Amino acid sequence: MNARVDPNWVVAKYPYLRAVVIEAAEAIEHHGWKWWKHQDKDLPQLQMELIDVWHFILSELLLENQGEQAESLRQLRALLDEAQHKASINFDNQTYRLTELDLLGKLELLIALSVSRRIELSLFAAIMADCEMDWTELYCQYVGKNVLNFFRQDNGYKQGTYKKLWQGREDNEHLVEIMAKLDPADAAFKENIYSALSESYPA
Repeated sequence: MNARVDPNWVVAKYPYLRAVVIEAAEAIEHHGWKWWKHQDKDLPQLQMELIDVWHFILSELLLENQGEQAESLRQLRALLDEAQHKASINFDNQTYRLTELDLLGKLELLIALSVSRRIELSLFAAIMADCEMDWTELYCQYVGKNVLNFFRQDNGYKQGTYKKLWQGREDNEHLVEIMAKLDPADAAFKENIYSALSESYPA
């Protein structure tokens, strides 16, 4: 996907952890944080923001390894192994115990760490759990969002002609609805998502 946006993305060194900051802030919006008004948590959209966060975390790891996939995978596995045994995170001379933070607190910590150029997968895993996701669900939703990103590019996203709002709803919302009707175990899962998006997208 990064190469689709810019074939020279490794050389360009885009600030992927800055993107994590913005996506995490959008996740906070979908959760609701305003104490002065009633807000309902939109779990499917909150999960979708986590997919975006995961994409940019993976992108940052690839960038740290000059786009080399095997070394990036080795680093990712090491970070995942470390995450399984990590119950707290030290940041800015303070210790944050993951079990003592609510979801909003964890998202705020993710933002702070990302601004500081740090990746902590123990925190990401804790946020996933709070959003009722496991790694298998993350994978399935990641495939769906990846297809949507390619669909956006194929329909003028970079040129500014793509319509992100269809029938009064964001394309992310349409994607969630489409994926709920499809079988992720189907070998054609990815192709089926793209076809359904094509059928739904206004001509």
